[in-house]
Amino acid sequence: MSSVASAESAHSPEDGARLAGFGDVTASSSALRRFLHGLPGVDAVGLEARAAMLGTRSIKTTAKAYAIDLAISMIDLTTLEGADTPGKVRALCAKGIRPDPTDRTAPQVAAICVYPDMVAVAKEALGGSGIHVASVATAFPSGRAARSVKLADTAEAVAAGADEIDMVIDRGAFLAGRYLDVFQEIQAVKEACAREDGTRAHLKVIFENGELSTYDNIRRCSWLAMLAGADFIKTSTGKVAVNATPPNTLLMLEAVRDFRDATGVQVGVKPAGGIRTSKDAVKYLVMVNETLGDDWLSPDWFRFGASSLLNDLLMQRQKLSTGRYSGPDYVTVD
Repeated sequence: MSSVASAESAHSPEDGARLAGFGDVTASSSALRRFLHGLPGVDAVGLEARAAMLGTRSIKTTAKAYAIDLAISMIDLTTLEGADTPGKVRALCAKGIRPDPTDRTAPQVAAICVYPDMVAVAKEALGGSGIHVASVATAFPSGRAARSVKLADTAEAVAAGADEIDMVIDRGAFLAGRYLDVFQEIQAVKEACAREDGTRAHLKVIFENGELSTYDNIRRCSWLAMLAGADFIKTSTGKVAVNATPPNTLLMLEAVRDFRDATGVQVGVKPAGGIRTSKDAVKYLVMVNETLGDDWLSPDWFRFGASSLLNDLLMQRQKLSTGRYSGPDYVTVD
């Protein structure tokens, strides 16, 4: 980008008007640094205690059945392996459309998430199902590439039919304090999400919380990404040792709440990596409900990035329906 872009241009015209008060914050590198380092420090002990407390909440059978179906409908069913083939992607799409072939009442997933070269395959396989195609981009998972390469990666995925782009930030730039570089790159990727008809793919911005080291950095990164125009903020790639955790996800939930209070703009949250069981998924939904309320309890505003989670949700769903635990042989293997 040839000039410093302000927060007003990061969102739609309506959102830009609501973000007008933050134009000075992003007018220079020093101003952005002052703002981000002026955010309240995170009380790590309090954050972890609240996350642990919310994780002890139990829900009754009827509510559990609702939570399981809601969790299924929030899944970005994902395959991001070097060995991915068109056949594997088509099979994953079929599973996303009908997760439980024996029960047509099982909800569809929210999206199928693939590498850019598999977007066209997924788009064709999903047809008119209403399931979105999400694509990772910007040199996922490392983010180590020239900006021109990242923008081309994004534009090609969108041209192939991606409804959503999951980008990774340049963690090296962020940790080195080059916040404006990260801000401008997010804006540039958002511009690359535009289609010829004037619509655009939604942008999810991945932080890789396990590499940000501190809760303060996660809070700063959340605000930076939202000011730059993120439609969703996402915890992780799922490719490092520490991915989504209850405390780091809770911190991001609090950030989107505070951001909407300050700007009127609502941003979604996507924990990804390490969420494998129905029990885990329900804990996250309780956390969303207690922190944000009903406004975020929708696939439009909350997603799970997962592959193995769906099978456990289906097994628990079958148990609630039949009273018997069917086991992994009764669900398809991804």
